[in-house]
Amino acid sequence: MDPAVQQRCADMARDLTIPALLHRNATEFPDLPALSLLGSAGTLTWRQLRDEVAVLARGLADLGLGSGDRLLIMMSGRPEHWLIDLAAASLGAIPSTVYATLSTDQLRYLARHSKAGIVVLEDDAALERWQPVLDEVPQIRRVVVADRAASDPEGRIISLRHVSIRGAAAHQADPGAFEKTWREVRPEQPVTLLYTSGTTGDPKGVVLTHHNVLYQCVVMEHTIDTPDHAGSLAYLPLAHIAERILGIYNPIYRAGHVTICPDPAQLLAGLVTVRPVSFFGVPRIWEKMVAGVQGQLAAADPAVRAAVDAARAVATEVHRLREAGRPVPDELAARHAALDAQVLRPLRARLGLDNLRWAGSGAAPIPVAVLFYLASIGIDVLEVWGMTETTGTATINTPESFRTGSVGRANGGMEIRLAGDGEILVRGPLVSAGYLSADGGIEPITDADGWLATGDVGVLDDDGFLTITDRKKELIINSSGKNISPAQIENLLRAHPLIAQAVAVGDRRPYVTALIVLDEEIAPLWARSKGLPATTVAELADDPALRAEIDAAVAAANSRLSRPEQVKTYRVLARGWSPETGELTPTLKLRRRIIHDRYADEIGALYG
Repeated sequence: MDPAVQQRCADMARDLTIPALLHRNATEFPDLPALSLLGSAGTLTWRQLRDEVAVLARGLADLGLGSGDRLLIMMSGRPEHWLIDLAAASLGAIPSTVYATLSTDQLRYLARHSKAGIVVLEDDAALERWQPVLDEVPQIRRVVVADRAASDPEGRIISLRHVSIRGAAAHQADPGAFEKTWREVRPEQPVTLLYTSGTTGDPKGVVLTHHNVLYQCVVMEHTIDTPDHAGSLAYLPLAHIAERILGIYNPIYRAGHVTICPDPAQLLAGLVTVRPVSFFGVPRIWEKMVAGVQGQLAAADPAVRAAVDAARAVATEVHRLREAGRPVPDELAARHAALDAQVLRPLRARLGLDNLRWAGSGAAPIPVAVLFYLASIGIDVLEVWGMTETTGTATINTPESFRTGSVGRANGGMEIRLAGDGEILVRGPLVSAGYLSADGGIEPITDADGWLATGDVGVLDDDGFLTITDRKKELIINSSGKNISPAQIENLLRAHPLIAQAVAVGDRRPYVTALIVLDEEIAPLWARSKGLPATTVAELADDPALRAEIDAAVAAANSRLSRPEQVKTYRVLARGWSPETGELTPTLKLRRRIIHDRYADEIGALYG
């Protein structure tokens, strides 16, 4: 980013807070749409949204929530979740959304560590899940339940309706109290507390400030060309940093219109309804889109397939020229525009992605083959990289400057360098204030010079583009002393649409093996297309036809790996993995220690 633009971003973000922007939106854009629920007729305007936030803020204050206090929220995607979060932030309190997939032990840890005095839950079923925690954590004074009609206003359990009624009465009696409270919130104060997924050990509570999140929004505005007041689709949990930025803070900064998609199964319907100008998808979302398009084309008329193939070839040629920074000849540009309008744009319209100006991917590696396929149908998915501790993106590819397979260059104002062992170090205004400590303080996460050691390993090219090669603690060192990146192997295996997850094994072993998990949606469709009697993942795991297909996928991956890195043998597992079953974190990262322990017998057999 140009230094002058970078300075302008710093100047613009310096004094901003979330409640100040809510006030701006309610006064300058009062009648513009702010928040909708997919499938619901009602939409909150910015004026209505802020009025609701003011009422809930007064209601939460009546329960004792004040500046610096923590509030835990475990709710699905629904407008009340947004409103409660913003109400707490307007009080100077620190809201923290927790994943609904957490175990009782994990919830107990978060409750104790956060020292939250108030917990907001979805319904009585969630309350039942929390009951063992409530019995053991007396610091939780009040539990607010959204879908609950009856409650004792003076008891420990209270309905959200009662909080709203109390807040409305207090706000009507003294509207100036809310104004005074939110104006006291400063940019350096925390705006949220996000607990990391915890692939190993206990989760860490990452404290992000108003300045952290709004600097990210300002830089995004100057990096990605999207209009103000644009519509967006929120489908990830609000415990995920990507949805925090894209589903709450950036729409507030840009006065946009968020449509909440409460069920991931409704994502395609949501995209078709909203037709967003920007969309962030975790890799598995993009992989499923590619598999779906390929499946549709496989069943299409040969003439249609030929037309799409011809258009894809031209789009790929244009994409490669743009990636290399070379001009696109006029004749090729004209042919591309015509074929895109006639063939590819209607294909993207079926996905709801025909208005896209920016598409991103992050949180985990995405196979390069998937990126090139998407580019060939006119969707340039640009990888970003970062973590909760860097408020989302620390590096970014842009439509004007990108390298497929890399995660881009340092975001505006951020610095990137590599330690001697290749670990990526970052410094800048997006680095978190620190981790919440057990005594309620904030522990710094940087060294004396402000550098954050990320735990990721990468390489930088001469133009400053970063490529992630592995996690520092996840490198395989085989029995011959060879350092091997499991992520690289797993990424190549997952390029096949049948493979949802793969884990490369081989630390202190003579060779690499793999555990392979089938995609529970794609595998049955593939089986039916082959006329196989087996239709479930469990039935397909040992099917000879499927084994032949996976053999080909492994061979394709091995062809791109050095001999020590190649997968010698593998095991297809009979069931899928999910956060609920424990092998994946809520953000769908591999919990390697759990996987290695749980499948010790299967791994042992691979070396038998």
